[in-house]
Amino acid sequence: MSAELLALFLHCMTLSLLAIGGVIATAPELQRFVVVEHGWISAEAFTGSVALAQAAPGPNLLFVVVVGFNVAGLAGAAAALCGLLLPSTVLTLVVTRWGAARRDSLAVRAFISGMAPVTLGLLLATGSLLAAPVADQGPGLALVAAATLLTWRTRLHALWFILGGAVLGAMGLV
Repeated sequence: MSAELLALFLHCMTLSLLAIGGVIATAPELQRFVVVEHGWISAEAFTGSVALAQAAPGPNLLFVVVVGFNVAGLAGAAAALCGLLLPSTVLTLVVTRWGAARRDSLAVRAFISGMAPVTLGLLLATGSLLAAPVADQGPGLALVAAATLLTWRTRLHALWFILGGAVLGAMGLV
């Protein structure tokens, strides 16, 4: 295994244990690692990887596979995926069994309650990273703000916002 693949694998293993609220919450750290620290791909390629993976049907973790592919081809995709899945899967199995046996304890209930603000903060950090490319564009930023507000206040499915953004983009408005 090359040094690049090993570094990607080990970093994804670390991110796996930080994926509180879903793997998409690790996007800022993965972006820092592959774009800023190592320069393996550009910021635009990273954002495009996330967008492509989110548009495709399937789990949120697909973006890590696409980023890994952009870094080192199929071997990079496999390294990123295996690194991401291995620790979190083992930890989830162990903790789920332990927590289920103690679900009524004060410590388990406090832990669950305490994780909600952490999850929200990580998701907001991810959203700000993904909105950065349109931050200097009034219509793009307004679209992000409107979609965020409508998602929060209504029961509209996120696909409607994706469709709306695609239509506005095709029309050249954003």
